[in-house]
Amino acid sequence: MKEDLALFLRPGQMVQSTDDAVVGFTRRAIGIETQAKEQVIRLYYAVRDQIRYDPYDIEISAEGLSARRNLETGIGWCISKAVLLAACCRSIGVPARLGYSDVRNHLSTQKLREKMGTDIFYWHGYTAIYLNGKWLKATPAFNLELCHKFQIRPLDFDGEKDSIYHPLDLEGRRHMEYLRNRGEYHEPPVDQILSTYQKEYPAWQIAADGISGDFNTDVDIETLNAYR
Repeated sequence: MKEDLALFLRPGQMVQSTDDAVVGFTRRAIGIETQAKEQVIRLYYAVRDQIRYDPYDIEISAEGLSARRNLETGIGWCISKAVLLAACCRSIGVPARLGYSDVRNHLSTQKLREKMGTDIFYWHGYTAIYLNGKWLKATPAFNLELCHKFQIRPLDFDGEKDSIYHPLDLEGRRHMEYLRNRGEYHEPPVDQILSTYQKEYPAWQIAADGISGDFNTDVDIETLNAYR
């Protein structure tokens, strides 16, 4: 039975594929390219590197995870950047949905570790994109500059195979371990994500509390100490 892809082409409250800002960003990213595969590849790199990864600025709400907010602030985290990429794909007629996994992530800062109380990131987000008759995973979270600082391999996407995190960094140290698959959705399941975070990160009042400080500065301090 052929899969019905119509749902994953429709705009959503967060996956705002018809929003003027999203459409404009998409058009600038793809330029004059007309092939869907190449358009999606360009969109992946635009979201990966033009929207800076910042897990201090987490707002788990329809507005906080929306594609437009990513573009307005120029920053995002794995879930919100996946939303933006899905919105861009849908805006050019390519089906896209939001996928989630629990991962053990060894890339973080001291402040983030203290808030979380664990190295497990629940509901890590990626984008699932339908190209040439199959679903591909694309993970645009960590921008190129951040990867260089932490000495991890940047995630590339070629429109042919999944783009998911490597288990080791460039020095052979542990980087990312996938623990649990939580499925793929049309829109982020905000209530489920928030409920899990409140349960698993009790020291972090995540519904109302961000993390003070500047993530980039903290990354510079951590990587200077770790890799000098």
